[in-house]
Amino acid sequence: MEPYEIIAAPFTVWFAPVGEAFPTFDADPAGNWAKIGTSGDENYSEDGVTVVHSQTTEKTRVLGTTGPRKAFRTQEDMMVRFTLFDMTLENYKHALNGNPVTTTAAGSGTAGFKKIGLRQGLEVSTMALLVRGNASAYGPDWKAQFEVPRCFQSGSPEQVFRKGLPAGLALAFDALEDSSAASADERFGRLKIQHQTAL
Repeated sequence: MEPYEIIAAPFTVWFAPVGEAFPTFDADPAGNWAKIGTSGDENYSEDGVTVVHSQTTEKTRVLGTTGPRKAFRTQEDMMVRFTLFDMTLENYKHALNGNPVTTTAAGSGTAGFKKIGLRQGLEVSTMALLVRGNASAYGPDWKAQFEVPRCFQSGSPEQVFRKGLPAGLALAFDALEDSSAASADERFGRLKIQHQTAL
């Protein structure tokens, strides 16, 4: 519905190993792309998926005037964050450095179970991230997607188990610079918004 440039739509997040090719708009994420949340955005809190562009700048002031004369950017970050309502270990692992999930089948007199280790260790796991929604600023039924070639989960989720409210994992994925990017401005990835239908 017009005006298309005003967007209100859920986005879904997928992850894959670093180096995995990003899908085109006309293709569902396949190959090594896996949805975060068993049911995607139906497992995210109503706060939605937040994309943060933060920066630190330094202003230069000079003797002859009261206002700053120049600014320098000294730091910048790009982050994707959302709260995941999915306590399956296959999704809980995102809070634990991607630790592997192991399965033990039921036996005579013993229950089957899945387990995951709770220690993350010194090494930080990296991944590629795709954030996609049916939300083009240029027309109906088109998509937009953030493509982050390298990131890591930097949040420190706290789970609260109580009656009447779902336990959630507050995940935050921090972009890392991709030195193989096509241009310097794509080192954190890119935002693509569809504006035409494929021929």
